[in-house]
Amino acid sequence: MGKGGGGLKMGLNEPSEINCPYCGELIEIMVDSSIRSQEYVEDCSVCCRPIHLKIEIDEDGSERINADSED
Repeated sequence: MGKGGGGLKMGLNEPSEINCPYCGELIEIMVDSSIRSQEYVEDCSVCCRPIHLKIEIDEDGSERINADSED
């Protein structure tokens, strides 16, 4: 468990959709909204290439997701 913020539920996984930077397919990822800032690599469920994800959760619970290729 990472650092939680005020008012956010701990360990709440929410589905989000992103486009794979390699194949362009729309894929679903799970975002833990209890962690305000997170960065990790997850493989695309379609083409299996590694996607570098950087996720920021704002005070109001809205999320910003940046998905880049590892290249």
